[in-house]
Amino acid sequence: MILPIVAYGDPVLRKKATDIAKDYPKLNDLIDNMFETMYNAYGVGLAAPQIGLPIRMFLVDTTPFSEDEDLSKEEQAALKVFKKVFINAKITKEEGEEWVFNEGCLSIPDVREDVSRKPKVTIEYFDEKFNKHIETYDGLVARVIQHEYDHIEGVLFTDKLSSFKKRIIKGRLANISKGKIRVDYRMRFPAEKKKR
Repeated sequence: MILPIVAYGDPVLRKKATDIAKDYPKLNDLIDNMFETMYNAYGVGLAAPQIGLPIRMFLVDTTPFSEDEDLSKEEQAALKVFKKVFINAKITKEEGEEWVFNEGCLSIPDVREDVSRKPKVTIEYFDEKFNKHIETYDGLVARVIQHEYDHIEGVLFTDKLSSFKKRIIKGRLANISKGKIRVDYRMRFPAEKKKR
C-alpha cells in the first residue's frame, strides 16, 4: 500500500524517534508498504518519520544510483545490490574528510542542495528479522544511510546548509509546508492536519 509522505513543516520530522521491539505490530507489512511508497516516489531511502511514525526505522535501496556513468564499475555494482532495512540504528563512527554531494528529500520536494558529509560510517542496527549487525559503509551508500539516519534523529538535510542558503530556500520551504507545490506522489501537508 502506498502511504502519503509527510511534508516539511510536520512536527514528526523534528522528533527524535524511539526504538521499537521485535513484536512491533505488523512490522513486515509496514516494511513492504514503505518500500512500495519509496519506489512510487522514485526515492533511494525512506525513514519511518516520513510516513508519520516517530520510530527508529529506515530503509534504503541504492539501485537507481548504479546507473550513474561517472562511477566506477565496482561502485555501480555495489549500489545495484544494496537494499536494506535498518531498525533501532545507531551510527557509532563517522570517518574521513567531508565531501559534498547534491541531496534531495521526498519530504522536501523540488529542493536540492549540496551537503557535506563524512565518507565512511559504522552503524549498529537490527534487520527486519531482528538480527543485530555492525557494519561499515562508504561512498554513496554511507551518504544515503546518513541522510536517512538524520531523519530518525529529527534532523533534515536543510539543517546542514549555510544560513545564506537557508534564507534563499526559506520561501520554497514555507510553500511546501502549506501544500503549495505539485508532486507526482502522495503527500500529507501540515496545513491538511490543521483542517481536520
